[in-house]
Amino acid sequence: MKEEIINRVANSKLEVLDLEDYYPQGKRQLLDIKDWLFEGFVLREKDFREYVKQHSWSQYQDQYIALTCSTDAIIPAWAYMLIVLELESISKKTIIGDLELLETAIYQDIINQLDVSHFKNKPVIIKGCSNKPVPKNAYLMITEKLKPVAKSIMYGEACSSVPLFKQPKNL
Repeated sequence: MKEEIINRVANSKLEVLDLEDYYPQGKRQLLDIKDWLFEGFVLREKDFREYVKQHSWSQYQDQYIALTCSTDAIIPAWAYMLIVLELESISKKTIIGDLELLETAIYQDIINQLDVSHFKNKPVIIKGCSNKPVPKNAYLMITEKLKPVAKSIMYGEACSSVPLFKQPKNL
């Protein structure tokens, strides 16, 4: 006698949240300003302003930009501010840091704007494996955002999840 196979995961109230689904399109670019410095270490204001003025900014259209200096030079805040004034209307987002910090900043914006009300009082699995570079910090941010609304939070896949949090039962 054959029994019908029932997909209990599909029939459950379990909600799966995959951060990869929110990964925004757009090239990520690291802009290293070391070559704009005298001998890679000294920022000369007049020369730096000339580099900023002459640089071809249009190449960063609709890109996510991480500004950095790969030498041990001390870069004053105004120098990065001068650059962001050029990129402000061109790039999608500009930060000071590396590409990992850029991804974290991108996801921070996304998660801050994410409506999680449809997860209210539901068990939620935050999907773990992704093919896109979802930063580890994004998992922390989404966990914090879900905790006040979700009935429970798990990590992984429906078939093998790790329980992280469960709302206490009302007394």
